[in-house]
Amino acid sequence: MKAKLSLILTACLTLFGCGAQLSDYEENTPKFELFDYFLGDVKAWGIVQDYSGKQTRSFEVVIVGTVKDDQLTLVEDFVYSDGDQEQRVWTIDRLAGGTYQGKAQDIIGIATGAEQGNAMRWQYDFELPYNGSTIVVSMDDWLYRQDEKHLFNITKVKKFGVEVAQVTIFFQKQ
Repeated sequence: MKAKLSLILTACLTLFGCGAQLSDYEENTPKFELFDYFLGDVKAWGIVQDYSGKQTRSFEVVIVGTVKDDQLTLVEDFVYSDGDQEQRVWTIDRLAGGTYQGKAQDIIGIATGAEQGNAMRWQYDFELPYNGSTIVVSMDDWLYRQDEKHLFNITKVKKFGVEVAQVTIFFQKQ
C-alpha cells in the first residue's frame, strides 16, 4: 500500500509540480537576443484558442522595432479575422543578466521577462476587451527563436489562475 501511495505521489509531482524552466533552454541555439530580433520590420500571424482548444480568432501583426541605448520600442499593428484592428506600443528596457521589463497601454503594471539560450519568458497582466468592457488576465508568454528570421510564441492566458485561452504566434523577420 505504501509503495502504491509513493508511486502515485511521485507521478503527481512529476506531472503537476514541474513545469518548464527558462534554464532548460540555456544551451539551445540560436541565442534569443530580443533587441536584435525585433530591430526593424517583423511580420507575425497567429490564432487564439479558448479553454477547450477551439480556435476563436486569427490575426496578423505588423511590427516595427527601434532601439535606442537599452530600450526597445515595438509598434504592433494587429488586424483580426473579424475586422477589428488595434495598435499596441511596447517600451521594453534591457536590465542586467538577460532580464527585461516593459510597459504598454493595455498592460497592468510592469511586464517582466528573461531570456536564456533560444528562449524567452515574458509575463504580465493584460486588460483584455470582453463584451464591451475589459477584464484583467495574466499572460505567460514563452517565445522560442528558431533561426535568424523565425521565432514562435505560445501564450497561456489565465484568469484566477485557471487557463482560459491560448495564443500561438509565428514571427518572421523581414
